[in-house]
Amino acid sequence: MGSEACLSNAIVVISDFVEPRPNPAYTTSQQPPFSPGSKIARNARVLGGYLERLPLAAVHHGLVDFAEIWHHHRGAEPASRRESDVLTRRSFPMHSDAPFHSDAMIDFVRSHGAPKILAVWGLGVSEAMLEACRDSFIIYNSIDAPSLRVPPEVSRHFDLVITGAQWQSDEVEARHPAMRTVIMPIGPEFASPETFFPIPEIEKRFDVIYVAAAQPYKRHDILLDALARAPRPLKALCVIGYGEESDRLRHEATERGLDVEFVGPPGVSHAEVNRLMNAARVGVVCGVNDGAPAILTEYMLAGLPVVANSALRCGLQYILPETGLAVPGDKFESGIIEALERSDFAPRQAVLDFWTWPHSITKLAELIASSRARQSQPAQLELV
Repeated sequence: MGSEACLSNAIVVISDFVEPRPNPAYTTSQQPPFSPGSKIARNARVLGGYLERLPLAAVHHGLVDFAEIWHHHRGAEPASRRESDVLTRRSFPMHSDAPFHSDAMIDFVRSHGAPKILAVWGLGVSEAMLEACRDSFIIYNSIDAPSLRVPPEVSRHFDLVITGAQWQSDEVEARHPAMRTVIMPIGPEFASPETFFPIPEIEKRFDVIYVAAAQPYKRHDILLDALARAPRPLKALCVIGYGEESDRLRHEATERGLDVEFVGPPGVSHAEVNRLMNAARVGVVCGVNDGAPAILTEYMLAGLPVVANSALRCGLQYILPETGLAVPGDKFESGIIEALERSDFAPRQAVLDFWTWPHSITKLAELIASSRARQSQPAQLELV
């Protein structure tokens, strides 16, 4: 049986903000932290998107007994909802633009203690929040292509920075020479075969699918241009969770006479994304200035080979001979057609072999243990 608990044996993931207020499913007041006990925690299922999979993997592995995901919003009151025995989601009112500051969030930490592991994603939090969590092991991942999306006075508090490519690690180490980094982007590396998988009975109605926000950096134009140049008609599906360009993209596809079906916004469930991916033959990633998108290995787990832009700045390490092709944006149609014509890909097996969450959480646990051991060693006195 679970009980109210402090955060000292929890992992807290802090993402960016939600607008204009948290989901109505949140309660109107903060629930206290809740620990189910280690026996229940070890049986936690690692499901969901990139925000959920790392903390749930940490619970399952035994690094912590429960997990929380925190957001910021522009409303006046904190809110929370318990999603399962091991996962609670909270949203706190913010009092500044990025890196976000919330007095209510700091008060919550002061009331319930700092988490054992604090994972900060994206645009980050204020230095005051990190100082309140000075006893936590603090991990950062920018998620998108910039290696550090926070100022030095914030980033200096990180114990480990997760990056998506060597150039990002180099930038972090140039700012903070002693800081540990690891190329292990949370989206593709914490892949969940329980969330994304082949469904053989679904008809393959689409040649190609692109699951991406309708934002300029996702470069939907590369896909639309490729469809227009293709030597034979191609049917595409675009799944959009959010973004300001969805109406423009629909209009452009219609104006150009392209065979493109759009789903969303708003976004659909992970189960529905998996079903839609199973209705396609090839998944694409068109962006350049993008982090290593989680969708890379999500496509692969659903059995789809991936055609990625060869200029993608983070994530090309997942494009292997057995998983897909990396091609220039101006030749994207050639890559799509080649992928459609080949039958020698084995993308799901490659992900199972290298990038599912059990591999990555074991590696992360080792990094945390070795970092703590190094931090606990007394400083070496310089002999004069």
